[in-house]
Amino acid sequence: MQERRAEPRMLCADLIQVRWTDESGRQHEAVANLEDISLSGACLQLDTPIPEDTLLRLSHPKLDLVGRVRYCIYRDTGFFLGVKFEPGYAWSERRFRPKHMLDPRTLLKRGEPRRGPTGGNVQ
Repeated sequence: MQERRAEPRMLCADLIQVRWTDESGRQHEAVANLEDISLSGACLQLDTPIPEDTLLRLSHPKLDLVGRVRYCIYRDTGFFLGVKFEPGYAWSERRFRPKHMLDPRTLLKRGEPRRGPTGGNVQ
């Protein structure tokens, strides 16, 4: 399947605080696992479902972003939320680098066969 995003998505793992207000006005706070992140959005894993279009604040000592839930689906280990950052909020690796981060594009480069001087594959 072809990637439809305008910018690369970085696979990652780090714990962040998530805050939101429900429809009744009640404040909520949870710890989420940051699964991936890009300039304009992120994927979070939580124990709690959060309705689509809910406004979230994502916090970490070097991170403060606001976004809206685009989807919330349950998988074997919890609820996965797609979050699109609000205008004026964008992730910057210079400001916040998750503890574990991998650019999946580097895997493709590593997995490509090496070519020898005559153009043949090198074992």
